[in-house]
Amino acid sequence: MLSPMQFYSEALTLREKTFVLLRDLIHERYGIYFEEGKEQALADKLSGLVLERGFDSFLDYYYLLKYDENAEQEWRRVMDVLSVGETFFYREVDQIRAVVDTLVPGLIAERPAEPLFIWSAACASGEEPLSLAMALNEAGWFDRHTIRIVATDASDRAIARARQGIYREWSFRNLSQDLADKYFEEAPGGRKISPALQERVLYKRLNLMDREAVAETAKAPIIFCRNVFIYFSVDAIRRVASAFYERMPNPAYLFISSSESLLRIYPAFQLETIGKAFVYVKKMG
Repeated sequence: MLSPMQFYSEALTLREKTFVLLRDLIHERYGIYFEEGKEQALADKLSGLVLERGFDSFLDYYYLLKYDENAEQEWRRVMDVLSVGETFFYREVDQIRAVVDTLVPGLIAERPAEPLFIWSAACASGEEPLSLAMALNEAGWFDRHTIRIVATDASDRAIARARQGIYREWSFRNLSQDLADKYFEEAPGGRKISPALQERVLYKRLNLMDREAVAETAKAPIIFCRNVFIYFSVDAIRRVASAFYERMPNPAYLFISSSESLLRIYPAFQLETIGKAFVYVKKMG
């Protein structure tokens, strides 16, 4: 009897035409784009879902996603397997310092009576928004002003992990021992974030290609959307960036990773430096 992986290797082949159909369908739904030559990468990610459905071809799975009126839950499973969970605490720490040391005091001074919103737009398992919360707490900002951090991801699995708040040693490789000891306690499977800090973050599922959902959350004057656009097509990046820009207040600040750029894709944002960090700024007038 063949094992599932033997069955996959011998019976499931992602042919070029089916690859294009699935790739374009996924791109339309989530913005993620698999370039030519990435057939095996896509096949590896989807094969388990295809087998669990009892299908013997990727084309059958395409028809399910495309035409089944009850495909919404399956789409969520697709996002779970496509999601890249590589992240860690205090990643690109210069950006966090720019927020805490410069942007937060400036924005609060401009709007002292208003709560300050920060959006982590692809939070994965939660290390990014919790890093912001730790840094803000260390600087005493939670005691001086109402600051709300919203953290979203398109993956249900990622949001569940973020809400659970348990992390293994790999996530702590850039975090000082003092902060690790202060904000985490030993737990089965790793270390668990303190409830007091976890309560500073509101987690929810959000697909960045859902323009209506983005429009509501993009009212935040500070948005982190790091290590997302490297997986998107140029058209998808432009669509998300424009949705951000249209709804962000003036001024507002967008952080993406150092390996990403909007300069030629969506030049409405102005690239500036704050300390040692690069930030895309919406500034009109």
